[in-house]
Amino acid sequence: MKALFFTPWAAPAKLAGPFVKLMGIGNLLMRARPLVGKEKNYVDQIEKMLPHKDAKDVAKYKKQFKIAFTEAKLGTTIAMNPPFAQIVAKDKELTQFAEETNKKIRDTVQKRLFESFSKEAWEMLPTILAPNIIGMDEVKQAAALQLFATEPVHILLLGDPGTGKTDILRSAAQLSPHSAFGLGSGTSGVGLVATVKGKEVMKGLLSQADGGLCAIDELNLMKDESRAGLYNAMEKGFVTYSKGGIHLRFDARVNVIATANPRGDKFIGDDLKGIKKQLPFDSALLTRFHLVFIIRKHDLQQFSDISRKLVRNEKKTVAEADNVFAREYVTFAKGLKVSFPRDLEDEIVSFAEKLKSNEKHYLVEISPRIVVGLMNLAKASARMELRTSVTKQDLQRVEKLVENSLNAA
Repeated sequence: MKALFFTPWAAPAKLAGPFVKLMGIGNLLMRARPLVGKEKNYVDQIEKMLPHKDAKDVAKYKKQFKIAFTEAKLGTTIAMNPPFAQIVAKDKELTQFAEETNKKIRDTVQKRLFESFSKEAWEMLPTILAPNIIGMDEVKQAAALQLFATEPVHILLLGDPGTGKTDILRSAAQLSPHSAFGLGSGTSGVGLVATVKGKEVMKGLLSQADGGLCAIDELNLMKDESRAGLYNAMEKGFVTYSKGGIHLRFDARVNVIATANPRGDKFIGDDLKGIKKQLPFDSALLTRFHLVFIIRKHDLQQFSDISRKLVRNEKKTVAEADNVFAREYVTFAKGLKVSFPRDLEDEIVSFAEKLKSNEKHYLVEISPRIVVGLMNLAKASARMELRTSVTKQDLQRVEKLVENSLNAA
């Protein structure tokens, strides 16, 4: 009778283990077997994403049939999202190894995806800010930039009701890794600064958003006692509460994005002088915002576009996976320290002088805060594209936003 000889790697996976044990060779021969086909492709892919030792362990365990391979995706639709390898532990002792290895692989894939997405972040991120709102492109660009600001950048959307201002606020708060959303009137229960009931202290909206974005709807309804707290948060990064012998201080290092309606609820007329008379705030508050956008009711063309989309049932929404991706991207980008090259200082000064010389045509007076906001926005622009130095392109981008926000009429 002719003897039959098998190599361990020629046997099916389910039979390989028992067969090798019967041969008395054990794991030694299994570890020596070559990887072929899909399993080799997966190991080759993983070797490019893990430290050498980890990749070597993956190959070893696969040869011993202690792990299997599967594929996963990050889930986002706003960036290229190819599948990547993940491992499944077939041996219970390798469960933790599989979890840790999969996280390392995912982190590497995510970082590479971030680097790829950075080239189109300026175009893509504003499109997922309140996508159901037609137009308002510059407002969305400004709100997207604000997400990447690590120094103060404050934005006010001032205008007619029913124009989508609140939708943009909610969307910005949703895309921010850390945020708080509420009403300027404080009807949410805790107000902007704090509320004390007996021995219970409830942080206000500003301190809840510490380190992130504070989205305040209907700021024109703000209570007088909250005004000083808002000023402090916007400029100094903290709020205080003093009442009934109780004195408290909370960190409130926030970037504020707020909405407000004009006096009379709706702007009447188009001339600058008339618009200024309808502003709900004095200059002390207005000048604390680095960008103030006047938002009017839709014109006939915009109304027609909206009606057409409604008829076609084209209301856009953002997948939660895209919101998650955006928040993680913002978190990653905000970890970058961005420098401001000295050779761009003259351009900043020149632009500031230009604004000051045309101050009478603008909604608010041109103060040093405008210059500070411009520089902070330029840094945010660089950070949005994962760059560590501001370029002339960043300046041009934010100069356009600043000018257009000032031209209220």
